[in-house]
Amino acid sequence: MQQALEIIIGGLLQGGAFALVALGFALIFRVTGTINLAQGAFVVVGALLLYTFHQVLFWPLWIAFLASLLVTVIVGTLLAKFILEPALRKLPPSGMVILTAGMLTLFEGAILLCWGSQPYQLEPFSGSRPYEVFGLRFPTQSPWDAGATVLIVFALWYVLQRTTLGKALRACSENPAAAALMGINVRLMTIISYAVAAGIGGIAGMVIGPIVSLQFDGGGIFTTSGFIAVTIGGVASFFGAVVGGLGLGLIEQGAAGYISSLFSTTIALVLLLVMLILRPTGIIAGRIRRREDVREIAHNQSMVSTKLNTTQGRVLAVIMLVLLAFAPLLLNAFGGGGLLSSLVIAGIFFIALLGLDVLMGYCGQVSLGHAAFMATGGYMAAICCVKFQLPPIVGVFAGLVVSLLCATVLSLVTVKLRGHYMALATLSFGLLIDTLTVGLSDWTGGPSGMTGIPNFSIFGYTFAGPVANYYLVWGVVLVSLIVLANAMRSDFGRTLRSIRTDQTAALALGIDVPRYKLYAFLIGAAFASIAGSLLAFDFQFLSPDMVSTQQSFLIVTMLVIGGEATLVGPVIGVVLLTLLPTAFQFLANYKTLASGILLVVAMLYFPSGLYGGFTSLVRRVSGGSKPKPKPLPVENAA
Repeated sequence: MQQALEIIIGGLLQGGAFALVALGFALIFRVTGTINLAQGAFVVVGALLLYTFHQVLFWPLWIAFLASLLVTVIVGTLLAKFILEPALRKLPPSGMVILTAGMLTLFEGAILLCWGSQPYQLEPFSGSRPYEVFGLRFPTQSPWDAGATVLIVFALWYVLQRTTLGKALRACSENPAAAALMGINVRLMTIISYAVAAGIGGIAGMVIGPIVSLQFDGGGIFTTSGFIAVTIGGVASFFGAVVGGLGLGLIEQGAAGYISSLFSTTIALVLLLVMLILRPTGIIAGRIRRREDVREIAHNQSMVSTKLNTTQGRVLAVIMLVLLAFAPLLLNAFGGGGLLSSLVIAGIFFIALLGLDVLMGYCGQVSLGHAAFMATGGYMAAICCVKFQLPPIVGVFAGLVVSLLCATVLSLVTVKLRGHYMALATLSFGLLIDTLTVGLSDWTGGPSGMTGIPNFSIFGYTFAGPVANYYLVWGVVLVSLIVLANAMRSDFGRTLRSIRTDQTAALALGIDVPRYKLYAFLIGAAFASIAGSLLAFDFQFLSPDMVSTQQSFLIVTMLVIGGEATLVGPVIGVVLLTLLPTAFQFLANYKTLASGILLVVAMLYFPSGLYGGFTSLVRRVSGGSKPKPKPLPVENAA
């Protein structure tokens, strides 16, 4: 009985922290109809600001608290004014998910530069001695945690229900167009909602800072917890956010107490996937009635594919083939042999990007968990070779089979999801695979990784060394490009583009949309699985951080920067984010920050990517005209 009570108390206290983060998610969703994946970053920023003001500059606690809150709100306001609010007028909900994922990466890079990679912890507000009531011990910070949650919930309820500002915010959440016609400044309300959400995140970080460890990449952890909580409880309900937060805390504490702490997050993520599939709006549904599919369709129809003409394409292809063929010789001749290994890694990521381009660029299915298939393929290949002493090629096929099975299940259970719900379901799947790669330590090596993986070999030839792996990887790239380029020019590719352009219209034409979505998922998973296997064989080592959700964000960044629905465009993103930090070592510390900035800028100003800008420039110089959007195809109509 004592243990059960302690688990319940611990779960409620932990759930209170989750609820604080979830409240920021709920506020943003109620006003804008979008999910802000950068919400967890404000938690870390607020806590680290308090650490600096109070424990470094020795300001009194209450002054440091108010100063930290003020700075956090100002940061949130500036980001809302210059990035988030303009993006809402350009991007659909799924695009906003990608943008805020880029902002989360941007925050992590900025925090890394300002505070470094070492962990921090705040001093408890009321001393370190725990409270004891009826034989039960409570952490000294628990009243502050619970009090902040209750105060914020009451304040939000009062403002939204009893004030003019609250009525304006509610009007914007239910019908922005009608609110604008009534004279409400929708843009200002949007900025206010983001600023308030940033303040809530900052308060959450400051009150839970004494009981958690704070690091530069902790924003992703808080985002995950808050996102799970608000999805379970209700994305558009403040009460639902609190219920979801408390419920999540009880689930994780119960799982840690009676099963294992390694799988407490796994259970929560499985529950999250179930909620997204069965009831995306959560247990307590809010009053959001927006037709978000219209915004998705408008955005997709505005994206015109950019292509070179036949002659220009052939010239570019020949130049690239020559450079790739002689790259090892050129690098060795000019003393750049160290870059050859980076070219191998770039090629591996490019293979994964080819599959993601089919899924996102051509079919329009946003995936934020693509690296999960790299993890599946890589770990299965490694397990087959290390644990069962099977040939590497067998390991590659085993990883491929398992990845395709996972993709099939994920596609079938999420077939009815669209827009940001689809993106969040794939993100949840990626986070689930992250926890399994760490938790199944007997098979995967846990956080330390898996060693002893052999080099790839086939028909008695072993690909050992950078040169051999270079030609292996880029040979796979070349074959994959040829196959996919022909497939995307066929009826199959045109059908995928029609689904991206307007899924409803594609259904009306008789196209079996779920079947083609499944095909796109399978292609994306297959290429990611092969890339994960090659990554394991190249390094002869594989750890969870090499194929984590953070890598998924990086891959999406490469795709968006390079250009979607181009196949070759993503190589630009690969070069920018893989080769440049290696070639210029002083840039390595700025890689995370640069990744976030590049993704945000690309989403806002380069919807066709850098490759699209390059092809547009070539056409203007050569006197070509801008290509016209192609009509929806009727081929393959069922």
